[in-house]
Amino acid sequence: MTYERFASWYDQLMGDAPYDQWCALVERAVSSYQTGKRMLDLGCGTGELALRLAEKGFDVTGIDVSEQMLAIAQMKAQERGVDLSFFQQDMRDFGPFEPFDTIVIFCDSLNYLLQEEDVVATFSRVYDQLKSGGLFLFDVHSLFKMENVFLQHGTFASNDDEVSYIWNCYPGSWPHSVEHELTFFVRLDEGVYERVDEMHVQRTYDVDRYATWLKQAGFRLLHVWADFTEQQPTNESERIFFIAQK
Repeated sequence: MTYERFASWYDQLMGDAPYDQWCALVERAVSSYQTGKRMLDLGCGTGELALRLAEKGFDVTGIDVSEQMLAIAQMKAQERGVDLSFFQQDMRDFGPFEPFDTIVIFCDSLNYLLQEEDVVATFSRVYDQLKSGGLFLFDVHSLFKMENVFLQHGTFASNDDEVSYIWNCYPGSWPHSVEHELTFFVRLDEGVYERVDEMHVQRTYDVDRYATWLKQAGFRLLHVWADFTEQQPTNESERIFFIAQK
């Protein structure tokens, strides 16, 4: 996986992403469990969610493995006059920091961890970096989405004046994994486009597996919700949300 070129047009491609819904979910959880405002956004990408949370009064730190993503995040923070700290680190072994009140991993960032031990290591590290009573919120692709949306549909495409793409999905090497083969056509000048190819691989697990790993890390699992609702997942839910407490 590489974000070196992908970072420069990531925000354009994510223009319809439900950032406001992620923010609302965080605000509801923090209000319900009366945790503080000190927050860590793991896998923060170009910082769009971190910025929105900061603008709502949270003291946010952002971490991402991509230097290019973080450069864009820092530029956006400066342009919007928001005071944020960003660090280039791996979510499996980040820190050390003063403990946080809340740690989030959204936009299926956790699905980029392809080995079970990497997910376990991340949960353990999150637990260590939370205050007692702190919250851990994350979302992942469901098994249904992997097998019946990505793999059944197979090909997605978008035709935009500045950036167009063809997105092909193939079964990955691991159980419940998908290889996302992305071909971008980026406009350089009138009638001139550059082709850029990217490969992204994601993997997910069933709800019980995530629940077991959370409990093994020491968390108390509070809620498992689906698709930005406060409802239990069904067999056709596409995005699964977990809320756990230290």
